Amino acid sequence: MTEINVTVRRASEVDAPALAGLRWKRATQDHGYQGDDLDEFVEVFGDWMRGHPEHRAFVAEVGGEVVGMAWLAVLDRVPTVTGHARRGGDVQSVFVVPELRDRRVGALLMAAVLDEARGLELEHVTVHSSPRAVPFYERNGWGHDPEWLSWAGES
Repeated sequence: MTEINVTVRRASEVDAPALAGLRWKRATQDHGYQGDDLDEFVEVFGDWMRGHPEHRAFVAEVGGEVVGMAWLAVLDRVPTVTGHARRGGDVQSVFVVPELRDRRVGALLMAAVLDEARGLELEHVTVHSSPRAVPFYERNGWGHDPEWLSWAGES
């Protein structure tokens, strides 16, 4: 397998079209979405990104092209009597283009996200994973906890 040079960095507003494109690619390639409203989605996505600064995006680039992303949503938590300023995080929308999966791109993105979480002194970080990605998270230091429960709303 040929070695690739991957750069991971914090995304900015300028990256919104590329990030929207990755979300689009995931929907069409991985989930079979067949819409034709990409331009509208890029606009909506950019507006959403600007309006949600608590969601920190990271991008992976190869040859100047964005090939992967991972998001860290930083959430304020209810104060306790001993911890007035508390925050947690949730990893969201981790995606690497199919042709570069299993080449450490995702691991580099996850390292950047968790470095950010450490720097922010987040109490904990959660992730909701697809079954296919569970081994990836386990290889990258994540574990299961019987005290974490989830609820899915009716959709």
